[in-house]
Amino acid sequence: MDKYHLILNTAPAGYDQYGDNIARGKIDTFEYFSAKVGNSRKMMIYTPPGYSDNQRYNVLYLLHGIGGDETEWYHHGNPQVILDNLYAASKLAPMIVVMPNGRAMPNDRAEGNLFDTDKLQAFEDFESELLHEIIPYIESNYWVQIGRENRALAGLSMGGGQSLNIGLGNLDHFAWIGGFSSAPNTKAPEQLVPNPEETTAKLKLLWLSCGVLDNLKYVSDQTHAYLDRQNVPHIWYEESGGHDWPVWKNDLYHFSQLIFQPFQC
Repeated sequence: MDKYHLILNTAPAGYDQYGDNIARGKIDTFEYFSAKVGNSRKMMIYTPPGYSDNQRYNVLYLLHGIGGDETEWYHHGNPQVILDNLYAASKLAPMIVVMPNGRAMPNDRAEGNLFDTDKLQAFEDFESELLHEIIPYIESNYWVQIGRENRALAGLSMGGGQSLNIGLGNLDHFAWIGGFSSAPNTKAPEQLVPNPEETTAKLKLLWLSCGVLDNLKYVSDQTHAYLDRQNVPHIWYEESGGHDWPVWKNDLYHFSQLIFQPFQC
C-alpha cells in the first residue's frame, strides 16, 4: 500500500438521517444574474445552525454531476442533514456550502443529450463564472472569510473533474480540493499538477476518492499514481460501491470533517 492510501470506516448508520433534538441549518435556493451566461441562474446555499453576523464562515463550493443541476445534492445527498449532524457532534469547522449549477449556458437544465458539445463546453465555461461571479457574490452577501485558505472546492463525477481542473488550476483561490469519483473531463495529471512543488506548498488538502466498482475509477487511479510518483501529498480513498450516491454521501461525510481544520496531508 502506498503512503497516501487512506483507510476509513464507512460513515456510521444514521449519518444521513436527522438525530434527535439537534439544531438545524437552512438550505435555500437563490437566484443571481450571470454576466457570463447572460441570464439569471440559480444556486442552493446551506447555512449552518446558528449562522449569524457574529462570526465569519468558510465556504465549500460543492458541485454536481453531468446529470444534475444546483438541486442534485439536495435531492439525492441530504447534505444539510449530514452537516447538521456533524455540527451537533462538534466535528465541523464553521462553513456555508454553495451548490451552484456547473453547466454555464442559457438553458442549464439537465435535459436532452447531456453529452452534446455545447453542454460539455458549458462545464468548462463554468470556471470563469465561479471565479469571477459566484465567489464575489457569496463574499458580498454572506458573512464569510475571504482568502484561499477559507475556500474549498469539491464535487462528484463531472463536478469532481471540474473541482480538480478549476481548483488545481487556481491555487490562489482554493487551498482545499476534493474529487469524488472524478469523470473523464478531468485533465491529465501532468496538466493538473505541472509544478508539483508549488502544488505541495500551497494546498492544505487534496482529496481523491472512488468506489472500487466504479467503471470510471481509472481516472482517479491515474491521477493518484501521478501524484504519488511526484510526492504530492494527498488523500487517496478507495471505498466500497460504484458510481452512486452512497459513495458520494460518504465522501462528503469524511471530506467535510477535514477541511478548514488544523490539518495538512
